[in-house]
Amino acid sequence: MTDAAVTRASALKSARRLEGVNLVNGKLVGPSGKELFELYDPATRELIVRVANSGTADVDEAVAAAKRAQREWAQVPARARGKLLVEAASVLGRHSEELAGLLALESGKALRTECRVEAANVVDALQFFGGLAGEIKGETVPFAPGVLSYTQREPVGVVAAILPWNVPLMLMAIKIAPALVAGNCVVVKSAEETPLTVLRAAELLSAELPPGVLNVLSGDGPRCGAPLVAHPDVAKVTFTGSVETGRTIYRTAADKLIPVTLELGGKSPMIVLPDADFDKAVAGAVVAMRFTRQGQSCTAASRILVHSSLHDRFVESLVEKISEMTIGDPLDEATDIGTIISEVQFDKVRGYIEAGRETAGAVAHEGAELPGDERLAEGFFVRPVVFTGIDNAHPVAREEIFGPVTCVMPFDTLDEALEIANDTPFGLAASVWTRDLKTALVAVNSLEAGYVQVNQALVAGVNISYGGYKQSGLGKELTLDSMLDHFTHSKSISLNFQ
Repeated sequence: MTDAAVTRASALKSARRLEGVNLVNGKLVGPSGKELFELYDPATRELIVRVANSGTADVDEAVAAAKRAQREWAQVPARARGKLLVEAASVLGRHSEELAGLLALESGKALRTECRVEAANVVDALQFFGGLAGEIKGETVPFAPGVLSYTQREPVGVVAAILPWNVPLMLMAIKIAPALVAGNCVVVKSAEETPLTVLRAAELLSAELPPGVLNVLSGDGPRCGAPLVAHPDVAKVTFTGSVETGRTIYRTAADKLIPVTLELGGKSPMIVLPDADFDKAVAGAVVAMRFTRQGQSCTAASRILVHSSLHDRFVESLVEKISEMTIGDPLDEATDIGTIISEVQFDKVRGYIEAGRETAGAVAHEGAELPGDERLAEGFFVRPVVFTGIDNAHPVAREEIFGPVTCVMPFDTLDEALEIANDTPFGLAASVWTRDLKTALVAVNSLEAGYVQVNQALVAGVNISYGGYKQSGLGKELTLDSMLDHFTHSKSISLNFQ
């Protein structure tokens, strides 16, 4: 057997142990209605396992377990909760290779370039928030002579965390870690496409935590997600996903008058000015477009604005760079780029590519070659595409594709570039590439995006406030402030014994 085959066999073994179950009250249990759905390997289209298709009764059971656990968990001193989470994170660290392989199997992301990195980042995120537990504190307030006035932070209650499929492990971590440290209990709804790694990670974490503190349900949005958001005992929802689903969640939460955190779509611009370090900018575009994640990222630089003097050379160099990358079996160590997540997404991405090709004046520059292995012939592989000749009004430049497709568009002045960059309903991320500090400051102050970088376009990490403007969402994540703002209530107290 090849190394990839050995890794796949190991991942399949882990997957089959999790077939048809949820995690509720510290135990793996089947759904009450016994309903399952099939989960397929996106690289081969072979059946992996059948997954629990949870419904209202399962939601009720998980929320009830979280609510029961909440009473005692909230009374555990904050630093003790943080210590438990740090210890649980170390368990995940010892299982990181198992988690990475399972993630590569179900998501189609490459093991070497994506999944191992994500598994390591999850440990870091849990440890980061665990270490912040001592900062959950109030303040004294000068109110009146003889009166002691102060505030204290208290948990909001049961939290519903609804995950996407593109980075499910990391996004689970940055939702559950601050919620748990702040004294809340959590019910996670995993994405239909990537339920297994989330479930396995939660199982490992739950073994270190009191029963019911962390629960995981798999299922679709209407059957599982909707009743979870609407449940009367859910006090907070944190969601990452599509704008349309975010709107639906927001409406339901508004009826209940509960807070939400929404991290939604993006159409992130990358602006390359004439004085930029050219080679660094080209290499940065490969990273910014998240090509090793098949472009399946909210922050992907799917609009690259390049000064006219550099445009043609930039396109040529970018296509050359991505042509050197290897598309292949996600579990193969040689693979840089894996597969699109599902047939639905595969068809969507190809639809945008065809729409671009059919546009007068547009050119689709393809990079990297599809795998030649016959076993992968039916997999959801897409060659990266760099479009030229597409204007900012075109759907390819306007709408979130969530695939390895970007547009390179020329500009002549910084004002023109900023106007194009901001002409979008989204505002999640942006980057500027220049050697001039004054130009950089003008640009970052003008860009309508929640996370702006200069001469880099990295994925946001813990301790960087992350969240978008406009239709890219509500609220921030990844920091102490976000933990306090989104997962605690501030109670004001005044004592007067005069």
